[in-house]
Amino acid sequence: MAVEQGTRDRIVEAADQLFYQQGFEPTSFADIAGEVGISRGNFYYHFKTKDEILDAVINRRLTNTEQMLDHWEAEGEDPAARISSFIHILIVNGEKIRRYGCPVGTLSAELAKLNHAAQSDAVGLFTLFRLWLCRQFERLGCAERSDDLAMHLLARSQGVAALANAFGDEKFVQQEVSQMCDWLDAQICPART
Repeated sequence: MAVEQGTRDRIVEAADQLFYQQGFEPTSFADIAGEVGISRGNFYYHFKTKDEILDAVINRRLTNTEQMLDHWEAEGEDPAARISSFIHILIVNGEKIRRYGCPVGTLSAELAKLNHAAQSDAVGLFTLFRLWLCRQFERLGCAERSDDLAMHLLARSQGVAALANAFGDEKFVQQEVSQMCDWLDAQICPART
C-alpha cells in the first residue's frame, strides 16, 4: 500500500509541476506518466480522469500553502514580519515566477478561461492568502481596513508576478518588493498611533 501511495504522490507532484510549467490543458496523461516513469496502465490505476488529477493538485497546493503560512506564523516575530514574508516570496521564487508566472494566478486564469468546474477550488488558494493577510493586518491594528489592505497587497503581488513573467526583469521585482515593504511600513505607522 505504501508503494501505491508513493506512486500516487509522485504522479500528483509531477502533474503539479507540469500544470505550472505547461498549463493544465496542454498537459496530457502521457506527459505526466512519462515524467513519473510509469506505464499508462499504472497511471490509470491511480487516476481515471484528468479532473481527478487536477483535484489532487489543487489539494496538494492548498496543503503546501497552509504549511507555508503556518511556518510564517511560527517564525515571524510579529505581523509585519509575517506580511514581509509574503511580499518576499516574489524574490524567493523569483526565477520560477519570471519563467512561468505565479502558480496560483496562472492556474486560476487558465481554469477561468476554460470555464472549468474546479476554477472556484483554485481560487481557494487566493482565499487562503487573503484571509491570512487580513488576520495579520488586523493584528497590526488596521481594523476595518484589514481586508482592503490584504486585497491590495494580493493584487499588487499578482501584478508584479505577471509583469515579471512578461518581462523577465529581476531588477523590477526587487524594486517592487522594496516598494511594497515601504508601503507596509506606511500602513503600520498609522495603525499604531
